Amino acid sequence: MMRVLMTTDAMGGVWAYALELATALRVEVVLAVLGPAPDPDQRAAAEAVGVRLIETGLPLDWLSDGPAPVLAAADAVARMVHQEGADLVHLNAPALAVARHDRPVVAVNHGCLGTWWDAARGGAVDPALAWLPELVGRGLRAADRVVAPTRAYAEATARRYGLPLLPAVVHNGRTALPLPPAQPFPGALTVGRLWDEVKDTATLDAVAARLNAPFVAIGATRAPHGGAVTPTHLQATGPLPAEVIGRWLARRPVFVSAARFEPFGLAVLEAAQAGCPLVLSDLPTFRELWDGAASFVAPGDAQGFADAIAALLADPACHAARGKSARQRAARYTPAAMAEQMAEIYRDALARRTQAA
Repeated sequence: MMRVLMTTDAMGGVWAYALELATALRVEVVLAVLGPAPDPDQRAAAEAVGVRLIETGLPLDWLSDGPAPVLAAADAVARMVHQEGADLVHLNAPALAVARHDRPVVAVNHGCLGTWWDAARGGAVDPALAWLPELVGRGLRAADRVVAPTRAYAEATARRYGLPLLPAVVHNGRTALPLPPAQPFPGALTVGRLWDEVKDTATLDAVAARLNAPFVAIGATRAPHGGAVTPTHLQATGPLPAEVIGRWLARRPVFVSAARFEPFGLAVLEAAQAGCPLVLSDLPTFRELWDGAASFVAPGDAQGFADAIAALLADPACHAARGKSARQRAARYTPAAMAEQMAEIYRDALARRTQAA
């Protein structure tokens, strides 16, 4: 059986992606965790599905102060591939591909500073941070195969880093959260890293001020590096466990994302799986995934978001129909479909290395 060493972190969407994929693949997967250690619930989740974790203690690239720790982590992961007897390495942090590997390397770009900067600020990256996109670009160009979670983001990645080929597109898959019986919630909900400026919490807060209905925001308001947002009108709860988020989604609020940049959007998928009607920023990514199954509003248009949410709350039949459309579309994005496509990419990467040898 093929053995894959896959890197991950325990801080958010990459963890969910890695655990879903490792569970669905018909290969042996060892998860090498970078950054802060998994919490007890995360360890238990990995153990429950038979996935072995290696808590490396190595730094995450986007939390590092410069290239040296990332280069050292890349070398350490390359050594780990040998120690584990892996046939292939799957890097969910493409900068780690800068190390020399004699095993095939599949690099998945879930999001990076370079493409984030293009969307959030434009122009040249701050010189103090420019080392990170440079490393990511080197890693992507060194990998045997590059993957992105949407075509829109694959195009943004290729454009930013001058890749000779468009990354392969493999949509993320997610197991639906358990949905207990619940009373409907006559309001709106958003879930995500509220501190991240591309999530546009300022617009969400302005939307909440215009709504004659509650608007709940689940997620961290303080960034790991110390930045923070302080929404005035949103009912911010802070981060909540997955089972609590599931209880919120079971109430089928109008789910909102005002993001100005989104490579995929796992929180949107979870809401759609629960049958929540979707009101989303009109981004290429969201159009690719949800066109015909969501309402779209121009990024930054607080009144437009408020009007779209209010219309759904005022029309129960439309609310239910839009929720059904979202749930039907979400059925496309499964762990099994994701694993099938990734397994083919693994086989291709192995074959390319064999032919090159």
